[in-house]
Amino acid sequence: MAEYLASIFGTEKDKVNCSFYFKIGACRHGDRCSRLHNKPTFSQTILLPNFYLNPQNSAQTADGSHLVMMSDVETQEHFDDFFEEVFVELEEKYGEIEEMNVCDNLGDHLVGNVYVKFKYEEDAEKAVQALNNRWFNGRPIHAELSPVTDFREACCRQYEMGECTRSGFCNFMHLKPISRDLRRKLFSRNRYRKKSRSREREKDRDSRRRRRSRSRERHGRY
Repeated sequence: MAEYLASIFGTEKDKVNCSFYFKIGACRHGDRCSRLHNKPTFSQTILLPNFYLNPQNSAQTADGSHLVMMSDVETQEHFDDFFEEVFVELEEKYGEIEEMNVCDNLGDHLVGNVYVKFKYEEDAEKAVQALNNRWFNGRPIHAELSPVTDFREACCRQYEMGECTRSGFCNFMHLKPISRDLRRKLFSRNRYRKKSRSREREKDRDSRRRRRSRSRERHGRY
């Protein structure tokens, strides 16, 4: 029985635990969900819910009329600036980032969600503790550990193929892409930092080998 329960945990067959929360770290029913949302006590991934404010979604007055809208190019530049600022800030302060994704969905439980997957769980925990005491663009930051580690399971495959019929109200992630130039810049930056750390480790090893060699020579002379 235990093996069966383990095999269906977090799937649609699981009548106790919410499969959407397990896969996506968010559920449209929120606290009203009839199934459990098992919040992780450790994870590589953190969630910043509703963190990115898309100007194309927010440029609307109370009577439903739109203000002056940004062009697609301006919107992409706005998003790239946001993405780079957050990515660089989090990586420099808390640790190496393996993946960062921003939802382009319109549902309240997914709109503007930012998922950051660190290389190490302890860095994710450190980030959550620190970020919950910080503000960004005049708003307090809410950060939490997320169960999402495999974004392939969390993303809408139909959206990736241009075939999703639910548009922004799909319950699976529609990820907002950054520009190629920014991806290349951040990737090259990470690659350079990894090479720098590798060279530093190699220098440390060489230094230790030289110290051991000098020690052996001194002992050999006496």
